Amino acid sequence: MRDVPWQLVSLPELGINDEVEETGESFEENAWLKARTYAAWSGLLALADDSGLEVDALKGEPGIRSARYGGDPGASDRNRVELVLQKLKDIPWERRTARFRCVIAIACPNGEGVAVVGSVAGMIQYEPQGNDGFGYDPIFYLPSYGRTMAQLPLEEKNRVSHRADAARKAVVVLKQMRSA
Repeated sequence: MRDVPWQLVSLPELGINDEVEETGESFEENAWLKARTYAAWSGLLALADDSGLEVDALKGEPGIRSARYGGDPGASDRNRVELVLQKLKDIPWERRTARFRCVIAIACPNGEGVAVVGSVAGMIQYEPQGNDGFGYDPIFYLPSYGRTMAQLPLEEKNRVSHRADAARKAVVVLKQMRSA
């Protein structure tokens, strides 16, 4: 977010070390919960996001539970990837559609604000491929690249990711807010 007409500071720089529990039922609810709380605590404009993987054949799972998929708090990225693959073992390629989704909420101290959504569509591979990235990247196949997210160079991944898409949209909103 180099082009943002604001000075960006982190929560620890403001002396805020508490985390907001993600109790929402959607990425948007969790992003708003965090952004509004941090804006109220800091007295400043705050940005917060929530993101994850949505697999159509799994009715949107892992969704908002992407980081905690399977219910085991000690599960690794590899464990979560294996769980997705196990659940999709009998699903044919054409039904393995998925997307990474990211919602960034931008909240003012009074609670008002705007949310933007970024996403990238793909397919779930039959087995992990690639060593870069994290989380579900090794099984998230991008047809237009002929590779998984974990096979892309980091610079390219950061350009095409759901977070990059949401961040570009957030920059536009922040510029509009600044000029208003």
